[in-house]
Amino acid sequence: MYFESRQQAGAMLAEQLFSQYRYENCAVVALNDGGVIVGEQIASWLHCVLTMLISEAIPIPGEGIDFGAVSQTGQFSYNSSFSPGEVYEYSSEFHGYLEDQKRETYQRINRLLMDGGTISTDMLQGRVIIVVADAISSVTVLDVLLAFIKPIRYSRLVVAAPTVAIEVVDKLHLQADELHILDVRENFITANHYFENNDLPAHEDIINKINTIVLNWR
Repeated sequence: MYFESRQQAGAMLAEQLFSQYRYENCAVVALNDGGVIVGEQIASWLHCVLTMLISEAIPIPGEGIDFGAVSQTGQFSYNSSFSPGEVYEYSSEFHGYLEDQKRETYQRINRLLMDGGTISTDMLQGRVIIVVADAISSVTVLDVLLAFIKPIRYSRLVVAAPTVAIEVVDKLHLQADELHILDVRENFITANHYFENNDLPAHEDIINKINTIVLNWR
């Protein structure tokens, strides 16, 4: 399934969520800049807050697989699809590289955090958390999310996304209370591939959308 834009896909998801969650205490949590564009539609329909959890995956050199990902708190989550033996093997073989990448990644994330608009645990307490991305191709971003919300007493975890890789769906079924996914892909390419319009605003403008979402409530 292909979409004209992230805005269009967000409106389609918002329509699915509206009847059940319009009058619930919700928070939309985007997993990337593209997810903010999708999530803006949902948050404006549901009259709820919009925020973003910043994270970045760290790949294994030359293998096209992620070690895991670093969150905005600096916490590193290993790829949960690895066995304990694989974690030990990769950690031993690439220890120096992994530590360097963790440090550099956290520094990049900190520079983004200076713009504001990002998540806090307090705003999620007791709410229905609606997690949104423009696409989910790897379990690593979910591992970061789950580690972040683990200590939070939230009401319900809902995941909404236009496109998700098939290998991610099994984990979503186990971890989320409810899924709203418009398209599941066996051979996932890139998020941009599934949208005709890929003009994303600058990160500063993305943050502004988060900070002014109340003005756009429908």
